[in-house]
Amino acid sequence: MKKLIVVSFLLSSYFLQAQQTENIIIITTDGFRWQEVFDGMDKDIANDKRYHQNDSAKIFEKYWAEDGESRRKKLLPFFWNTIAAKGQLYGNRLIGNKVNVSNSQWFSYPGYSEIMCGYVDTAINSNGYKANPNTTLLEYFNKQSALKGKVLAFGAWDAFNRILNEERSGIPVIAAYDQFGGANPTTNEKLINNMVQDSYRQWSEECLDVFTQYEAMEHLQTKKPRVMYIAYGETDEWAHSHQYRSYLDAAHQVDAWIKKIWDFVQSDPQYKNKTTLFITTDHGRGITNKTKWTSHGASVDDADQIWFAVMGPNTPATGEVKTQTQVYQKQFAQTMAKLMGYQFTAEHPVADLIPSVIK
Repeated sequence: MKKLIVVSFLLSSYFLQAQQTENIIIITTDGFRWQEVFDGMDKDIANDKRYHQNDSAKIFEKYWAEDGESRRKKLLPFFWNTIAAKGQLYGNRLIGNKVNVSNSQWFSYPGYSEIMCGYVDTAINSNGYKANPNTTLLEYFNKQSALKGKVLAFGAWDAFNRILNEERSGIPVIAAYDQFGGANPTTNEKLINNMVQDSYRQWSEECLDVFTQYEAMEHLQTKKPRVMYIAYGETDEWAHSHQYRSYLDAAHQVDAWIKKIWDFVQSDPQYKNKTTLFITTDHGRGITNKTKWTSHGASVDDADQIWFAVMGPNTPATGEVKTQTQVYQKQFAQTMAKLMGYQFTAEHPVADLIPSVIK
């Protein structure tokens, strides 16, 4: 009997260890609304000639279905076929599940700082703000002996060099048109660098998401980091440009790229069943007045409303969270730290974790 107890204990310990997150990939897609995440394309916006890019028929053909569950699957198939089955999704306000930013600004730099610091710095009131004076979760991770030198970030927007304080933290941040691969880039890294430099620059401070994706995937597959942050930007840029079809297409593409990341993770011995994906956004957009969907900021109603999704070995697979709860963006940092087995501490306060995310 004693032998059976010992064997049972050892097996339990083994499975607990096997289910622990050892790697984390944090993903954001800028300004992507919870409304599309949970209800798919908005037919009123798609029908509006100011936003449909002279082709509402194409939007409806690609993304429309009569019921919300089918619409959201058309737009984000990986979210709703895989994450909904194996992870958790929060922020469907249609059923009372609320996620909000805590900062009062409702735009990008304050939002990303809140995600990464677990703290609202009221001095951060501009996207042009100086290098972040607060310790980010990535900087904290990089100070841990098991993770040092295995933490980095890829972002489409050049502000991430400041948001993540690359100079002070020592974390490589490849943002916008930065070159990557160091002094001796590989053949693939050289090719991507050349393509970035020769590419059409739709936005002066932000590259197209395709370059951020290919940089991140190349590094993931060859350098095997323990902590990676990937920040896409086109969902926000196309919304500001009043181009709803392109906004939806950008979100659909991000969903497909996340699937590629997950498929690789689950095919690689270092990552398989030991990696968590944490996916979210920096802010919401207007919806009460649908002409404001293109905008955000404190003057735009509902732009503080966001969402997040998480999937990994020590997150219960409860799917879409339908309980009437309220969580905040500032809770993400400690939640991600705990998923990796750490307690995030800094010179500033760090908000409590979200308990339901962790087994």
